[in-house]
Amino acid sequence: MLEIKEVDYSNPEQAQEMMDLLCEYALDPMGGATELASQTQNDLPKALAALPNAYSFMAYVDSKPVGLINTFEGFSTFKCKPLLNIHDVVVSKKYRGQGISQAMLKTVEAFAKQKGCIKLTLEVLEGNLPAQDSYLKYGFSGYELDPKMGKALFWEKRIDL
Repeated sequence: MLEIKEVDYSNPEQAQEMMDLLCEYALDPMGGATELASQTQNDLPKALAALPNAYSFMAYVDSKPVGLINTFEGFSTFKCKPLLNIHDVVVSKKYRGQGISQAMLKTVEAFAKQKGCIKLTLEVLEGNLPAQDSYLKYGFSGYELDPKMGKALFWEKRIDL
């Protein structure tokens, strides 16, 4: 039986389950194939709990954690309404292809509607075709204001601390 729950970051069991799934994802080529730093593994649940705009959801199959979505509430200046950015989508390798990501996305969308969000956003690697297929199936598409100007690009500039 599939069940999806919002994560309580202060619950030690849920925090560990979340970190186990995120660590599994980080080791996957689509997650960078690099182990998360021990500081991240130790501090992330507490850091997320301190952010009023962070929300996570875990999927359980027969009480076993098998999926995770981490989200952050943002804001659309053009629509003057909140939005929900999906930052991580994780499904354990053994459970992929069973519709778990679709069920988690449905839960996240319902949550976003309750919060009055105007849209869901996410980023996906060009080479992660299974994830792209899942997102397209759910109704996501490239972001554009005017087709003549093309689709938005996701860029980054790292800041050394």
